Amino acid sequence: MPREAEPSTNARAFLLQALHEGVRLDRRDFDGFRPISLTFGDEYGVADDSLGKTRVLAKISAEVVKSSEDRKFDGIFTISTELSPLASPAFEVGRQDQTEMLLSRILEKTIRRSGALDTESLCIIAGQKCFHIRADIHVLDHDGNLVDASCIALVAALLHFRRPDFEVHGEEVHVFDSREREPVRLSMQHQPFCVSFGYYESGTIMLLDSTLLEEQCREGEIVVSMNRFGEVCQIAKYGGAPVDGLSVINCTTKALEKVKMLDALVKRKLEEDEKRRDAGGLMAELSAENDR
Repeated sequence: MPREAEPSTNARAFLLQALHEGVRLDRRDFDGFRPISLTFGDEYGVADDSLGKTRVLAKISAEVVKSSEDRKFDGIFTISTELSPLASPAFEVGRQDQTEMLLSRILEKTIRRSGALDTESLCIIAGQKCFHIRADIHVLDHDGNLVDASCIALVAALLHFRRPDFEVHGEEVHVFDSREREPVRLSMQHQPFCVSFGYYESGTIMLLDSTLLEEQCREGEIVVSMNRFGEVCQIAKYGGAPVDGLSVINCTTKALEKVKMLDALVKRKLEEDEKRRDAGGLMAELSAENDR
């Protein structure tokens, strides 16, 4: 199985020496994000997120399926991640490595298990039919911090998505096309985001939003997932080096500040996209049809 090329001894030593002197190679602050770019596709539920050179595409889809036997009053929500050779030569098609497993696990805990999406609102007929909301995460370019970039894209895509409206007559379900009836937003109970910290020297040096080179040289990682209200969804620590409790508390404090910033960014981008669509998109076309 191919592996990511390891940094040379000189590159590793240079990076660690720079961190000891309080400098990052890209001149960011230790608690600073790389430039964030978030755009939406013409289709609802497609979000393209860039964090520096790391780029992730999230796509949401919906279909009517049979309800689960053990959760008759809930819909179904699944998250699928894909790391392909397009993002890095270290990834193989159809073969899940540790990076993909950790990414899937963290997104599951942060979004699905925290109840961010109200699955009860996806139920159509209890015990018979419901909506299956599927989130596909495609990593297009890997330059570190896949977790944060994927989480931003996933939350933005869920907020952007519109499921088709429906009517129930007895046991018959009629699902409306988007031109027949305006699609419906998903019911989101909160919007959690992931903030990842790489640590060096047993936690004495903590870096937010690590690049690929910084990830390869770090001793471990702490991922904090929370919403803008300060409610922690999960804290994950990877790596064998010990980290004291005060460092973890400092991470959660910084994470809350960054989560509020990310939440405001996503809301602003959604508003901009809504204005763009209203100017001459689907809603304007529907209004014109109603006028006629």
